[in-house]
Amino acid sequence: MSGTSGTGGAGGTGGTGIPAEQTPPGRPYFADPAPCPGLDTVAVAALAEERLDFRFKAIPADAAGLTVREWLATRPGLDALGTPLLTLDAAALDHNLRTMAAWCAEAGVRLAPHGKTTMAPALWQAQLAAGAHAITLANLPQLRVARAFGVQRLLLANSLLDPAGLAWIATELDRDPGFAFTCWADSADSVRQMDAALRAAGAERPVEVLVELGGPGGRTGARGVAAALEVAAAVRTAPTLRLAGVGGYEGALAHDASDPALAAVRGYLADLADLHRRLAADYPTATPVVTAGGSAYFDTVAQELTPLAAQVPGTVVVVRAGAYLAHDDGFYRGISPLARDADATPLRSAMHGWARVVSHPEPQLSLLDAGKRDLPFDEGLPEPQRVRGGGDLAGATVTALNDQHAFLRDAGPAAPVGAVLRLGLSHPCTAFDKWSLIPVLDHADAAHPRVVDLVRTYF
Repeated sequence: MSGTSGTGGAGGTGGTGIPAEQTPPGRPYFADPAPCPGLDTVAVAALAEERLDFRFKAIPADAAGLTVREWLATRPGLDALGTPLLTLDAAALDHNLRTMAAWCAEAGVRLAPHGKTTMAPALWQAQLAAGAHAITLANLPQLRVARAFGVQRLLLANSLLDPAGLAWIATELDRDPGFAFTCWADSADSVRQMDAALRAAGAERPVEVLVELGGPGGRTGARGVAAALEVAAAVRTAPTLRLAGVGGYEGALAHDASDPALAAVRGYLADLADLHRRLAADYPTATPVVTAGGSAYFDTVAQELTPLAAQVPGTVVVVRAGAYLAHDDGFYRGISPLARDADATPLRSAMHGWARVVSHPEPQLSLLDAGKRDLPFDEGLPEPQRVRGGGDLAGATVTALNDQHAFLRDAGPAAPVGAVLRLGLSHPCTAFDKWSLIPVLDHADAAHPRVVDLVRTYF
């Protein structure tokens, strides 16, 4: 895995005096039809020419000095790689790409996958090629990575208040008519700060804004529809901003698929839909956005929000699931809508950890050479699955992680010193950030997997 869009104005005039309700030719809204491929494919392809060295802990020493392309041409196998290790599975990645694209098409929603999960331009390219409308990101450094690789449609699922960051975004919008960008605002104060910074920067193109609705005890977002309407009113009067829709994150209000959790999600989405309907007459666009949906409740989001298209013509529902591509053997395996629906095609875990037994100091205790610096642990500990070249590890568990070690219990003689174990992992959002270059195997279940690609990440 080694178009054109943009914005016009909203509420008043932009730096050039362009009326807010006008959209300059060639500068459609964020939700207008997306171009393809949506990023600089040449820049992504150039990653194959990066030279391998000590910076990439997944790569063996004998690959030093070779480019990614040259090393892959040697057809290395999994056995050539050391431990600790994180790998991706090409077959599972392809399955997940196709499965999610088909689900979105059937559900009538657009997908703007959360790129923070992988921070891997090559994987973003694959998602866009599979039909994703845009890439979602969480902060300014991530936006800069995306623009370095020419991503043309970006949704910032956050407020952007940093004056230097707003000046940079203004420059990006002004120099590239094909760049479409939208971000969130959840208070009139944040709107005033954004407007002041963009005025100071001499912004020519207004920045599209989605009013963020939050929930009690949740994360960011205006608390209640009335407060959100005040934010929208502030956006309409800011000449450097343009009201483009509403959004939020239901995942901050629930953490499982129990009836009370799903009821909380539905209640929040009902409020988000109410906010969108109330703002229908105020949108200066024929394609207003309503966006929610992480990787846990995108089915509920589609059920609750897609009826808005009949109530507010032109409404575009955007879901932002990001973990679906790698999926996992933990948190998302249990909560994913495609796992909860018996009629759906389930996703498959495309990421695995590999660790070597380096100590067997007690009969039922082994120590592995992978820890918190190598594997995710915030949503569940690694799951022992099998011995490389051997059998399954039924009954064995990882009970704790230190910085560089995992505590494996009840594996006994099935995992002797020197054995390499495959581990199922939970929560891809905290897996990719530990690896700057990730080997992709043709199939992790094969007897002798081969490395078919290397995925570069930028955290």
